[in-house]
Amino acid sequence: MEEILIQTQSINLSDDQFFQLCVENKYIRFERDKDKNIIIMAPTGYEVEEFETSILTELKNWNKKERLGYVTGSNAGFYLPDSSMRAPDVSWIKKERINELSAKEKKQFPYLCPDFVVEVISESDTLKKQQIKMDEWVMNGIRLGWLVDYKNRTTYIYQPNAEIVKKTFDEILSGDDVLPGFELKLSDIIAD
Repeated sequence: MEEILIQTQSINLSDDQFFQLCVENKYIRFERDKDKNIIIMAPTGYEVEEFETSILTELKNWNKKERLGYVTGSNAGFYLPDSSMRAPDVSWIKKERINELSAKEKKQFPYLCPDFVVEVISESDTLKKQQIKMDEWVMNGIRLGWLVDYKNRTTYIYQPNAEIVKKTFDEILSGDDVLPGFELKLSDIIAD
């Protein structure tokens, strides 16, 4: 199943209305592109979801020890500077940035771009489409992003003002200065 794009030129939902649409349809995963078109996301298969959860767990364990920020999974959405609302598979945000949010913003989709995101290419995605999405993440302000091609066991590392770096699952990924001390070898967390 592929995602479904609903063009909304005639609808033009406000951010609050869009959030309400998401709340009222809690079993449907929505995103919104920069043109405010609504995207109904296809569910991931078991294998990719288990892998995403393993990445999230590793990041959560590191964060529990370091206590530098907050980790979320694919249900946390963010309003980005380009007017889109995206929900990465895994994200991390510095504690200070979350602490600046109002109580309402914490309950809804905050107006901020995560410091770190992971997007895993599922069966319904294409590499090209996800590369475009990662470029948008960079333009909106991520400091580090990993695009993980599960099928081909490859990770593309995105950072502002830097060339994209490609690594195999047997190579160690680093959190660099965004996630100090966080390292992960994806081949270690694949359930075989």
